[in-house]
Amino acid sequence: MITHRYLHLVCLVIGSLLLIFSVNIHATPISQHNLIQKTATDLVKHSITEPEFGSINITAATLDTRLRFTPCSSPLTATLPGKQTLSGNVTVLVQCNSEDWQIYVPVNVQQTLPQVIATTHLGRGALLSAANIKVAMIENRFQRGVSFTDPQQIIGSKVKRTVKAGDVIQANDICLVCRNDSVLIRASQTGLAIVTTGKALSDGAIGDEIRVQNSKSKRIIDGVITAVGEVSVKY
Repeated sequence: MITHRYLHLVCLVIGSLLLIFSVNIHATPISQHNLIQKTATDLVKHSITEPEFGSINITAATLDTRLRFTPCSSPLTATLPGKQTLSGNVTVLVQCNSEDWQIYVPVNVQQTLPQVIATTHLGRGALLSAANIKVAMIENRFQRGVSFTDPQQIIGSKVKRTVKAGDVIQANDICLVCRNDSVLIRASQTGLAIVTTGKALSDGAIGDEIRVQNSKSKRIIDGVITAVGEVSVKY
């Protein structure tokens, strides 16, 4: 009876030791993997300027746990090989100089910024208002051209090409005054203001200088867009 209990106790001790040994074997490479991933993400973080409005999410790819790396006796180093844009998928080279090994680590960079988007389908000629646009956080790598962060910048503008619901509204999608639009021409001088009508000869946004033709005199003049359908000139 004593022998049986003794053998049972010995088996439990041996089993526990084997389990601890097994856990330690698997813990070592995983810990090294985490260090490699951290080294890669730290390099990217230090290479990117945090946006004033927005966020950045940087994630290193999970490494194959079957890979074995000799523990590095010197600090790991990381570099960005070639010419890479720090958005979307980036490749980072992590090296251990003392043990002479290296690995390329894929890192995903997701940068989101506030952008004005359409909340509904907008056909050509539609006017932008607080009811059909809003601000949403959009990943920066999907952006092309000039966009807007404040709805007040473009409320009152006219859509000159179709914008789908959810699309970021870009500068070339809209105009506060569009070519061939009828506009009010406000000509001012100290103590005197004249208002007449004309035709816009080009597109423009608030503050843009465009050419307009006076409907009465047919004279072509330069004016600054001050509001929807309005141009101011000085004389």
